[in-house]
Amino acid sequence: QIFQPLHTLRAAEKELLPGFHPFEWQPALKGVSSSWDLGILDGLSGWTSSVEDIPADTIARRFRYDVALVSALKDMEEDIMEGLKEHGLEDSSVTGFSVTIKESCDGMGDVSEKHGNGPPVPEKAVRFSFTVMSVSVQVEGEEAGVLIFHEMKPNSELSCKPLCLMLVDESDHETLTAILGPVVAERNAMKESRLILSLGGMMRSFRFHFRGTGYDEKMVREMEGLEASGSTYICTLCDSTRSEASHNMVLHSITRSHQENLERYELWRSNPFSESADELRDRVKGVSAKPFMETTPTLDALHCDIGNATEFYKIFQDEIGEMHARGDNPPSREERRRWRATLDKQLRKKMKLKPVMRMNGNYARRLMTAEAAEVVCELVRSDERRQALRELVELYMQMKPVWRSTFPARECPDQLCQYSFNSQRFAELLSTTFKYRYDGKITNYLHKTLAHVPEIVERDGSIGAWASEGNESGNKLFRRFRKMHARQSK
Repeated sequence: QIFQPLHTLRAAEKELLPGFHPFEWQPALKGVSSSWDLGILDGLSGWTSSVEDIPADTIARRFRYDVALVSALKDMEEDIMEGLKEHGLEDSSVTGFSVTIKESCDGMGDVSEKHGNGPPVPEKAVRFSFTVMSVSVQVEGEEAGVLIFHEMKPNSELSCKPLCLMLVDESDHETLTAILGPVVAERNAMKESRLILSLGGMMRSFRFHFRGTGYDEKMVREMEGLEASGSTYICTLCDSTRSEASHNMVLHSITRSHQENLERYELWRSNPFSESADELRDRVKGVSAKPFMETTPTLDALHCDIGNATEFYKIFQDEIGEMHARGDNPPSREERRRWRATLDKQLRKKMKLKPVMRMNGNYARRLMTAEAAEVVCELVRSDERRQALRELVELYMQMKPVWRSTFPARECPDQLCQYSFNSQRFAELLSTTFKYRYDGKITNYLHKTLAHVPEIVERDGSIGAWASEGNESGNKLFRRFRKMHARQSK
């Protein structure tokens, strides 16, 4: 290997890189070159800097979107051919393939080099990736497509292909949108066209359907031009305000869409009725920036877990401090700190749960169990409060599998049927027994958990499968490649 001439090695390496498979688009992609032998691009390559533009002070690398998709399909060639065989589909009767893609994008905190010397720089990164969720075929004479491939582990980092890595802070909207701009343009171009690619020794045509679901709420709001998550418009799926959502907890339906956000931004920008700022804001329901990338309005299962566990953690503290009996005198910060310390100590002693700085997925999963509820109940004095707390956690545990599981209709059909009933009872408890906490306010994810889950499951068949977890697991790999082990042994 080592003694071969350089160009031979180059060619061998190139075959291993994505983008060594010849393909074409019909019609050709608008604004995208037709070359297919591309490797890794500079993420700033689409950046046109005019005189006023400050050149982006960042490093970004990406694949061209279509090249990466082709590479992913070629990786799955065997699975796809196997799927055709299983359904007894003769190659010739299959006209076209339809591919559904889940897109995820997530910011990562501090990724600066830990062990170098030199100034500590606040380095943040953003990763954009995609997962091939399913492939179906159109068979002559059949109305519906036949599903020949379904990703069984949509949240594994193995099925989650990185498309773009940038050292950018996700809050730096300008730089983020400038780097993802070309990605969005390529994605839009691909929606209008078909890919022609040789698979299993025959030329085949593919259409792609993109669904941006792997975003946490912060990213969705940024991409869709909504106000930040502290806004009175608490939901990325409906137009409810925080106080409406806390009074009517269950009955909402999904109304927001990318198209509508664009129209509302246009209203916000032009203010055709010459309204005051407040009236205008109410008209556009908190859309005050230009939506940049189309996302599918859904609920991110991982962050839903985390958001709700954070909320329960606070309820537990309030119950220890008997907030319900306090009436109008709010507790001092000292008291609150004491309750929290008591809770942490108890959880550590009885469940070996170490306190965490920021709630994470693992802590959330351990906290939301019957065992943890019992441990907390030991600290609650009154019997009826204990009963209420138990019931609340019990209901939550009945609801959770519905938005966590990959195939809810198969994995937890009973809980799925019971969901609306359970969420109604849950809401009732919050607005009566726990009124001290939910009078006129509710957290974003709790609102979504209570109001929107059944509708999304009905539309997509699953919430868990479309979550951002695969991308989040990929973050670990990224840190690994940056040599950022938590405990670095010398």
